[in-house]
Amino acid sequence: MKIPNHVAIILDGNGRWAKAKGMPRNYGHVQGAKRVETICEEAWRMGIHYLTVYAFSTENWNRPQDEVAALMNLLRNYMKTCLNTAAKNNMCVRVIGDKTRLDEDIRTRIRELEQASAQNTGLHFQIAINYGGRDEICRAVRRIAQQVEQGTLSCAQISEELVEKNLDTAGIPAPDLLIRTCNEQRISNFLLWQLAYTEFYFTPVPWPDFSREELVKAVEAYNRRDRRYGLVKEE
Repeated sequence: MKIPNHVAIILDGNGRWAKAKGMPRNYGHVQGAKRVETICEEAWRMGIHYLTVYAFSTENWNRPQDEVAALMNLLRNYMKTCLNTAAKNNMCVRVIGDKTRLDEDIRTRIRELEQASAQNTGLHFQIAINYGGRDEICRAVRRIAQQVEQGTLSCAQISEELVEKNLDTAGIPAPDLLIRTCNEQRISNFLLWQLAYTEFYFTPVPWPDFSREELVKAVEAYNRRDRRYGLVKEE
């Protein structure tokens, strides 16, 4: 079985999973965070080298204030936990998204995590926080436009490669496979540039219940695709 080099996951269904169990939405987010660590380990064992997860979008600020506050506290704790996990599992961790809106203490923990794990040679793990695909492209365009204004770059030099170098994911290969849990079938402003030739896999399983077996199913579905044309292979 061919293993995708880079898998991206939209972690959906935490709140609905918790509600179905008669628990508050934040309980689902906490359990979902624990599931991330498990899937990181399983992905690396399978031979996946890059894993990118959608943790908090630019649109998530529109959620109820108490839920946003709980998610921010969860992120604070997760950054600390991830520091230990990265050391234990030799993971190289990188946070993508606009960090300027995050509280300073969260930004500090992100810097510490990225610096501490930068030389690790295991799984490359990207966490999208305050991330939106449109916002990422706009920020990249502004950086390029600034170079043009300064006279260090001409319009004729602008290329796909230059745009990619100015994205949050610079240096990271495009995802081969996108997984979205809880049966939603949209990409929700995630990695708009990077998903141009990515295979999509949707599952009804909510994120807190996503297991190694579910990851294997997604990879098996990926193997049934013809990557030349984006079609399902004929038997």
